Amino acid sequence: AAGMFLRLLSDVQWRAANPGWRRMSSSRRGTSTTAEPHPVSLPAQAQVVICGGGISGTSVAYHLSKMGWKDIVLLEQGRLAAGTTRFCAGIVSTARPVSIELKMAHYSNKLYQQLEQETGVPTGYTKTGSLSLAQTQDRLISLKRIASSLNVMGIPCEIITPKQAVQLHPLINIHDLVGAMYVPEDALVTSASVSLALATAASRNGVQIHERTSVSHVTVQKGRVTGVETDRGRIQCQYFVNCAGQWAYELGHSGEEPVHIPLHACEHFYLLTHPLTEPLSSSLPTVVDPDGRIYIRNWQGGILSGGFEKNPKPLFTEGRNQLEIQNLQEDWDHFGPLLGALLRRMPGLEALQILQLVNCPESFTPDMRCIMGESPTARGYFVLAGMNSAGISYGGGAGKYLAEWMVNGYPSDNVWPLDLKRFGTLQSSRTFLRHRVMEVMPLMCDLKVPRWDFQTGRQLRTSPLYDRLDAQGARWMEKHGFERVKYFVPPGKDLLDLDHSKTFYKPDWFDIVGAEVKCCKEAVCVIDMSSFTKFEISSTGDQALESLQYLFSNDLDVPVGHVVHTGMLNEKGGYENDCSIARLSKRSFFMISPTDQQVHCWAWLKNRLPDDSNLTLEDVTWKYTALNLIGPRAVDVLSELSYAPMTAEHFPSLFCKEMSVGYANGIRVMSITHTGEPGFVLYIPIEYALHVYNEVMNMGQKYGIRNAGYYALRSLRIEKFFAFWGQDLDAFTTPMECGREFQVKLEKGTEFVGQEALLEQKQNGVYKRFTMFILEDHDTDMDLWPWWGEPIFRNGRYVGKTTSSAYSYTLERHVCLGFVHNFDEKTGEELVVTTDFINQGEYEIDIAGQRFQAKAKLYPFSSLFTQRRRKDEVELSGYQRE
Repeated sequence: AAGMFLRLLSDVQWRAANPGWRRMSSSRRGTSTTAEPHPVSLPAQAQVVICGGGISGTSVAYHLSKMGWKDIVLLEQGRLAAGTTRFCAGIVSTARPVSIELKMAHYSNKLYQQLEQETGVPTGYTKTGSLSLAQTQDRLISLKRIASSLNVMGIPCEIITPKQAVQLHPLINIHDLVGAMYVPEDALVTSASVSLALATAASRNGVQIHERTSVSHVTVQKGRVTGVETDRGRIQCQYFVNCAGQWAYELGHSGEEPVHIPLHACEHFYLLTHPLTEPLSSSLPTVVDPDGRIYIRNWQGGILSGGFEKNPKPLFTEGRNQLEIQNLQEDWDHFGPLLGALLRRMPGLEALQILQLVNCPESFTPDMRCIMGESPTARGYFVLAGMNSAGISYGGGAGKYLAEWMVNGYPSDNVWPLDLKRFGTLQSSRTFLRHRVMEVMPLMCDLKVPRWDFQTGRQLRTSPLYDRLDAQGARWMEKHGFERVKYFVPPGKDLLDLDHSKTFYKPDWFDIVGAEVKCCKEAVCVIDMSSFTKFEISSTGDQALESLQYLFSNDLDVPVGHVVHTGMLNEKGGYENDCSIARLSKRSFFMISPTDQQVHCWAWLKNRLPDDSNLTLEDVTWKYTALNLIGPRAVDVLSELSYAPMTAEHFPSLFCKEMSVGYANGIRVMSITHTGEPGFVLYIPIEYALHVYNEVMNMGQKYGIRNAGYYALRSLRIEKFFAFWGQDLDAFTTPMECGREFQVKLEKGTEFVGQEALLEQKQNGVYKRFTMFILEDHDTDMDLWPWWGEPIFRNGRYVGKTTSSAYSYTLERHVCLGFVHNFDEKTGEELVVTTDFINQGEYEIDIAGQRFQAKAKLYPFSSLFTQRRRKDEVELSGYQRE
């Protein structure tokens, strides 16, 4: 009986407070009597069918109905809010390191605050505030970085001393603390009640809700959702939303066209106690002790405390269809370390009587961020799932963004970090997911310093040169499942030290990367860049050219052999992709995009290219190994290997030619390096990769050749003021806002997507401007390093955030890139940003609460270019990508 206590309590409280729901249940959905479970039949058709009656599904229904969509059916296989939502700890916390997650949590908090007044349903909303504790200086730095982000968003937050923390919560033991972060507006709610309140409001707005109705699969025809099959019949629909929580993966795979939703459940434990002798005040702040791996909140005069253990227990790997989540088995041995951490933090609880240990499933994703967006394979199939134990914090905001996406075609903010299309099919292996979530769950509490990497699910996609590079000291990171080299450890260096050098300060690889950068500038380096996304678009007639001219902003009607840098823009002029396109022949094009564009760009092109059998789009990423030869001696190495002149007269900048290198034929050579340095990228059919690499390295010995990695590439591109997609550029950034007007041909004679928006910007000005900052009073050896997301201040006022940064070995300074806005001092309204506005300000960059003076520039240092080249070549020489 104790196992059902939480759920029954919530049910009784809510239904007692909501007699109206019972009337609606019997008249509308007919779930109030056992004799006739379904007197109301399902509608034969609807505009939207939502599967899942937890916080995600009810939030989507609520926001869609608020935006004017009424023909909506929400189906729940059990009862509303009877899944993970029911067992959710109910903590609404805005202290999130990822900007979009912070915004979602902030919106959720504001929504829940007024929900009871709007619906008449008690939600248990109590503003308690939260305390995040730091046992180490590094943890305090990470809290200070979050506090900087919260403060500039107008969310009250302060870093406090341990003594101030104990004044806010007298039960905590502070002997091992170095500080804490206090967020006074964080709150507690009854999760199931919030979900039921959202359902009530949606129902009043016309949404039909049917409990005890299971979705078996979704039907898709010609790449579009056409209907939903349930155990009570079929519903024809245009849109389907998978909010099935831990069952989202199985549901995605149930149809003929699988939709891959990579998430996996783990057991999540928390403890409930009887009230204290002197019951805890309901206004005491929630305590999060990440170094102890626990959270503690008051619960009906006692406490609720759970955590994220180091050895989690994955669930249902084989798949298991259970209607409502029952409380799983108690496991006191497993919970032991968390209980120990709780008693160390609050020794006064030792004599407290335990009510029960709750064990419920929580869904986790491969990168600890939730999953939302439209399927790349089935139009009209949307997903919102995988909340990583933060469903109640994100639910309100995530539902809003997804509803905007469905109604308007895009959300109101950049949600790429959460987009389903950041994953491919390769992350859907059950073995991969089981192993990855066992790493992800402990990471919820682990200290995440910049540039940390997942350890599980590695060596999944590799270049043919992987073993060869690994033997030479390569240190690896992973992007979209692809192994990429960070840097090469020279012989004799202590490898163990380097692998454990996790720090917010100057990293151990500083001198190693510096040597690689020096070699790129003075001799020649080789970087394996095989992970880039590579597509070929070809046609029997002019279809390829005509289609690409419409989808891309630059003019692609160039002579055969020329390479064009261009944006693939949306209707608002924002970057959906940033790429290089080589014209291989009159009717075929070779397109190079960032690594994580493989799924997104494919879906974007597939959905917009005409359905014409004479036009083909092929993903050739796996067919080619890419070697980037960077440096002034690259030209010597290649000309000796190919017996062909490679100088600028014979092989101009931004040119592409098929040639032989060594014994290998059919190598696509492009005069572009994506760094601004001279050099070439070789696209090599994979069977020749090892041969060409060996030839290049052997021939390059006399020119001082060496291997290099992506950290060197990052330093080079940032000091040249090159933006890249996914960090600097996104769907809300236009070419006009980042100084790339020259990549847009407004008068190319054909219309293109985003043209109207860009013409408007050209006429009216831009509201943000991509700017380069050189830190002036920053000590590289002693001060905290900037990474990304640091607030930018102009004349003491907040104007934007950095998007990326790197140490420039040439300038011997840190360089940050970011966007400057012009907010009206009185109203906060965004005003036009002019060149004068940028140039006339005094700037500071805030790194974890400490401000450093910075010099702003709208153009790179011309002195950085090692050799004088034509102005347009310099401007165009390779932008985006990491």
